[in-house]
Amino acid sequence: MTAPPKGQVSKIGDFEVHYLTYGEGDPVVFLHGSGPGASGYSNFKHNIDNIVQGGRQAIIVDMIGFGYSSKPTDIDYTLELFSETVVSALQKAGVDRFDLVGNSLGGAVAIQTALAHPDKVKSLIMMAPGGIEEMDVYQSMPGIAKMTKLYMGEEVGRDALGKILQMLVHKKSVVDDALVDERFAIFESQPPEVLSRLRARNMENELKNIQCPILGFWGQKDEFTPVEGAKKFLDQCSNVSFTILSDCGHWVMVEHADLFNHHVNYFLSNR
Repeated sequence: MTAPPKGQVSKIGDFEVHYLTYGEGDPVVFLHGSGPGASGYSNFKHNIDNIVQGGRQAIIVDMIGFGYSSKPTDIDYTLELFSETVVSALQKAGVDRFDLVGNSLGGAVAIQTALAHPDKVKSLIMMAPGGIEEMDVYQSMPGIAKMTKLYMGEEVGRDALGKILQMLVHKKSVVDDALVDERFAIFESQPPEVLSRLRARNMENELKNIQCPILGFWGQKDEFTPVEGAKKFLDQCSNVSFTILSDCGHWVMVEHADLFNHHVNYFLSNR
C-alpha cells in the first residue's frame, strides 16, 4: 500500500508539525482540506511540480490532526490552532513571508492567517475555502451530510473510504487506487476526535480586512461548500478574482490540475 512521503518535522510546544519541501526560491505554502485520511501531499501532489518549475519553493504542510503531524484527542481543532502552529513551524524553518494556498479547511486557515499575520502573507490562493459560513450551513451541504452518515456508520475500511473520496469530486476517475491508499494509510492513525472536535468560526464579516491579493477557484458542482461564497470575496475584497468551473466538484486543483496550475503560475508571476 502506498503512503504519502515523509519529510521534516517541527516541534511546536507539545505538537509536531510535519511538512515537505520541494525546490528553491520564494516559498509557496500549501494547506490541505479536512476529511478522513487527509494530508498535504495527497491534496497537492499534482501541483508541486508547477511551483518548482516556476522557480519557487513548495512547502506542503500537514496541519495538526492530519498527515504525519500530531493528532491529539483532548483539544478542539480551531482555526487559530491550525494557523498558529503552521506559522510557528514555518518560522522555525526560516520562512517569514510566503504565498499561501488553501483548499476547504485549508482555505479557512489561510484566511485566518492572512487576518492574524498580514505582514507574513503575500497573497492568498484558495479553492472552495471554508470559514465563511455558519457551521449549520456546511453541515447541511449534501456532500458533508452523506460523508457524515457513511463515516459515522459502520467501521470505515479502504473501500468505504474510496466512496467518501468520490463524493468530493465530479470527475470520479481522479480518485484512483494510489490516492485511496495514501488517504487510508493516514486514516488508520487518525482518531475520530480530529473531525468531531473541528471548530471553524465564520469570518465572512472580516473578509474586508484582508490586505493581500486573492486568487480563487470553485467548482460549480461542489457539494461541500456553497459556490455562492465566491461572491462574498468579490463584494468585500479588493484585488480579487475567482474562477468558477462548471464540471468540477470540491477539488479544483485535482480535477482540473492543468488549468489550476496555469492560473496559479500566471498569478504568482504577475502580482
